[in-house]
Amino acid sequence: MTDDRKQSTDQPVEQGADKERKVARQAVPLLHFDLAKEVEQLRQEDAWLKAGHLAKTLVKRADFRIVLFVLKAGTRIEEHKTDASISIQALRGRLLLHLPEREVDLLAGHLLALDRAVPHAVEAVEESAFLLSISRSQAAESDS
Repeated sequence: MTDDRKQSTDQPVEQGADKERKVARQAVPLLHFDLAKEVEQLRQEDAWLKAGHLAKTLVKRADFRIVLFVLKAGTRIEEHKTDASISIQALRGRLLLHLPEREVDLLAGHLLALDRAVPHAVEAVEESAFLLSISRSQAAESDS
């Protein structure tokens, strides 16, 4: 990630970056990421090597988040749902999304958007990387 004020460290937020750096990172009006580099860095982490999956929050705002995931083939994120609208953008590999009434094959370069409260599970058919975007807009919150 780069911004106009300072260069970020390569350490994922979930892996212990200090609070000051996290606060500064989220206060910047413009964030820029080299996603290929971010994916490769996650694939070098001990947690990835041991567990076969790892996530890194790239953007964390009150109403919006972007999380980068890497999954080894055969890894599954069990069924869950959220009160936010989400999108899943496959960057590498092949994912299978299990939805209540169908399954969706998500290849690298493809994007899927889900409304709030849709139960879903994510399975990596191949070693994969994807971006999860989570939107908690004020309008959506007032609809409920």
